[in-house]
Amino acid sequence: MDLHLETDAVEGRRAGLERALRDAVRGGRLAPGERLPATRQLAAELGVSRNTVKAAYDQLVAEGYLTARQGSGTRVAALPPADDSGPPEAAARARAPRFDLRPGSPDVGAFPAAAWLRALRRAIATAPSLAYDYGDPRGRIELRTALSGYLGRARGVIAPPERIVITSGYVQGLALLTRVLDGGVVAMEDPGLPFHRDVVRRNGGVVVPVRVDAKGARAQEWRDCAAVVVTPAHQYPTGVTLHPERRRALTDWARARGGLLVEDDYDGEFRYDRQPVGALQGMAPGQVVYMGTASKTLGPALRLGWMVLPPQLLDAVADAKLHSDHHTESIGQLALAELIDSHAYDRHVRACRLRYRRRRDQLLHRLGARRRVRGIAAGLHALVEVDDEARVLARAEAEGLAVGHLGEHWHAPGGEGRPQGLVVGYGTPRQRVYPEALEVLGKVLDGT
Repeated sequence: MDLHLETDAVEGRRAGLERALRDAVRGGRLAPGERLPATRQLAAELGVSRNTVKAAYDQLVAEGYLTARQGSGTRVAALPPADDSGPPEAAARARAPRFDLRPGSPDVGAFPAAAWLRALRRAIATAPSLAYDYGDPRGRIELRTALSGYLGRARGVIAPPERIVITSGYVQGLALLTRVLDGGVVAMEDPGLPFHRDVVRRNGGVVVPVRVDAKGARAQEWRDCAAVVVTPAHQYPTGVTLHPERRRALTDWARARGGLLVEDDYDGEFRYDRQPVGALQGMAPGQVVYMGTASKTLGPALRLGWMVLPPQLLDAVADAKLHSDHHTESIGQLALAELIDSHAYDRHVRACRLRYRRRRDQLLHRLGARRRVRGIAAGLHALVEVDDEARVLARAEAEGLAVGHLGEHWHAPGGEGRPQGLVVGYGTPRQRVYPEALEVLGKVLDGT
C-alpha cells in the first residue's frame, strides 16, 4: 500500500511524518478503519528509526486521527464528516452586499491613523510604569481629565473627572447601569435600536416603550419608570431633535420623582445646520447619566466610551465595572487623552463633520424633492419615507444593497398605520464607492 508519504528534512522527520499522515487521513487517502503498517515495517520503508514512527503514531492517536488497540494494530479513526461550506470568512464574504448603507457605523476608512500613532507613541513614551498594571475601574485619570474639558466645551456637559467612568463602549455602560438599577423598569424610545433593548433585558431590566413623535419622546409615557433612555440630540432612527418643551418635561419629572435620565449622545458632535445642540445633562447633572463614545468619531474597534454620572451612582457603577472586566484597557485611554489634549481630536471631528455634510448633501441631491427625507440636520443617517418597506427592501436585496428600515426598530411587530421608511447610513461606505451606492439607492426607490 502506497501511503504517498513525504517527509521534509527542514521540519524534521518525525514532524514531517506526522503532517503527512494527518493530511492522508484528512484527505481520505487513508479510509476510516484502515490498518496502518507496523512501526518496524514503515520505519524500514521510510529509512527512519522505529522510535520515530512510533512517536508519530502516538501523537496522532492522542489527536484522534488514529486508534490503537493491543492485538489489532494501529487503524485510522472515524472522523466527523468534512464541512464543505468553506471557512467562515469565505461564507461571510459571499453574503456581503455590494453596497452597504446600513446605519450605525462611521466611515472607518477615515480613521486618523497617523494622528493616532503619534498620540500612541507620545502616550507610551511618557506613561508611568504603573500604567501597565491593574488600574482604577473608573479609568485612567489622564483620559477622564481630558474628557472633562472636551465635553464641557464641545457638548456643554458638567463633567468633573471624578464623576467620569471609562467603559468599553456604550453597550457596556448601558449594561452596567441596568445592573445597578437592579431590575427596574426602563423606558426606551419606540422606535429605537432593538439591540439596546436586548442589552437592558439581558441585564435584568424591564423595558417599556416610549413613543416618539415629531418633538421626540412623548412626555406622558415615562411617568412610572426608574429610568428613561433617550437620544435627544438626534433620535435614532427617526432623526428628530428633542423639543425644548420635552427637555424641560424630562428634567422636571426626574427632579420631582427621583427618576434617572440616560442620555445616549451617540453622534452629538455632527450637526450641520448650526452649532450642535447642547447635551441634556447640562440642565440636570444630578439626574442625568451622560453616555458618549468614540465609535462614531473615530471607530468602533477602539471600544472606548464614557459615562458622566450623578454622585449617588458613581460608587455603584464603578463597583459593577470592577466586577465586569476590572477596567478598560489603559494604553488606548492614554492615546485618546493625548489626542484630545493636542486638539488633534477636535480637528478630526471638524474634518469629519465637513465630510459627512457633503455626503448628506449628495444623498439629498440624488433623491431630489420627490422624496421626503427626515433627520438630515445632524448625525450619520437619514430616514427616507416609503409606501411599502417590504417591496423596496426586496428590490434593494436584488441589487446587492444593504440598508436599514424602520420596521425592524419598533418594540412590537406589526401595527397598522405606522410610518414606513428606509434608514440610510450615509457614513458607512468608503468614499470611493459612495456615489455608486447612491445611484443604486435611487434606482431602488424609483423602482427602475
